[in-house]
Amino acid sequence: MARRNSNTLVVQQARAALDQMKYEVAQELGIQIPQDGYYGYMATRDTGAIGGNITRRLVQLAEQQLTGGIRR
Repeated sequence: MARRNSNTLVVQQARAALDQMKYEVAQELGIQIPQDGYYGYMATRDTGAIGGNITRRLVQLAEQQLTGGIRR
């Protein structure tokens, strides 16, 4: 079965930063990411927690940029 990925990066150089963020979030949550890159054995709850926290961080970064770095 062919793998289809509809997530395309607008800025290709962002991939390394997103991967780094993924590992940081997983470490903070105490979740071990498979070294071989296969996530099929991970619990859905764990992958969802990582993705949710990454999204939360990206939204916070965007809000900070829009407000000029001022936190509320």
